[in-house]
Amino acid sequence: MGKRFAFITRGSHPTGNSVMQTLVKQFPDLETDVIHVGDLIKNKKTLILANMFFVFKEYGLEILIGRKKIRECFWRTTYIFRKIKLLVSNLLSKNEHEFSFQFQSLFDGSKEGLPHYVYTDHTHLANLHNPGFEKKDLYSRRWIELERTIYHNATINFARSSNISRSIIEDYSCPSDKVICVYSGSNVGANFKVDKEKYKNKNILFVGVDWKRKGGPELVEAFKRVLKAHPTARLTIVGCSPKLNIPNCDVVGRVPLEGLNHYYERASVFCLPTRLEPFGIVFLEAFAHGLPVVATDIEGIPDFVLGGETGYLVKPGDAEHLSEVLIELIANPEKCQALGENGRRLVLERYSWEKVGAEIAKHIMATISDAKGPVGGGGNDL
Repeated sequence: MGKRFAFITRGSHPTGNSVMQTLVKQFPDLETDVIHVGDLIKNKKTLILANMFFVFKEYGLEILIGRKKIRECFWRTTYIFRKIKLLVSNLLSKNEHEFSFQFQSLFDGSKEGLPHYVYTDHTHLANLHNPGFEKKDLYSRRWIELERTIYHNATINFARSSNISRSIIEDYSCPSDKVICVYSGSNVGANFKVDKEKYKNKNILFVGVDWKRKGGPELVEAFKRVLKAHPTARLTIVGCSPKLNIPNCDVVGRVPLEGLNHYYERASVFCLPTRLEPFGIVFLEAFAHGLPVVATDIEGIPDFVLGGETGYLVKPGDAEHLSEVLIELIANPEKCQALGENGRRLVLERYSWEKVGAEIAKHIMATISDAKGPVGGGGNDL
């Protein structure tokens, strides 16, 4: 019996690294083989050139008119999908590996006869449930059919949010007993000291790199209305540098991760009215600092932004409703504090890597034990 497991990912990623580390803790008797798919193909010039042919064959017109980007299409051709499956399969062994575990769902890392698990925060067809996304924006039908095989070939699909669980089941016809929502951990923790005076600051915090996609323009329109009701209110923008000409607005731009705490500690409300957000770790970071969150009711956000409990939800693009919610919150420091405390509690109870890892390990050990006897796991269950 093998004493290893394979962790398969496109490349190094903070969340992916956290997932791998928690699996290592849960399976201390197993060594880890890390397979970076990007590294497998980066020196294969013939493969890359061949795939570029398929990129333009499948998406050429859409690339030319600006609807799709070459970099994103590169990973969504039928050619690269099949090549990655072959390359990864050749590195896996039923004799050496207890199981394989795949982060995200851009490729199929399964090998016949070897238990295989997928952990993802997206499916492609889940985009159809988002306002503003149209069928013409989908990738090719043949690629989507291959994506379907990812979920059907997995022993279990672990989802980071309930909307992705539903999508795998409903959009890809995957049996419900192969899909489990385990949520996600947060790399921030929730052990920050919260100064209760900050809720009186009337300081609205926005943290995001993509200004337009994260709903920045709508927030500015809402903030103009907020200023009429609260002339001393402030808007702090971190992560991007839009050119704005409004009073009481601080555009900070990009800061290192360790520098974000400074802004969370001085904010009264966190607001990110995003138009597209597969998961959004930034919301958990805001909760960890005791902030109420105002966000949009899309994708996985309603799992943790609970209306009237941890924050408020608005429709994407609805600047009027957004302003009403912000005006109400900054006028009520006690409510801000109560919602923020509820958010901190939720992070501790549900969104920790220890709890996510224990839940994943429980299901892995159960399915592997059913198939081949006890596995070398048993990290501390919580």
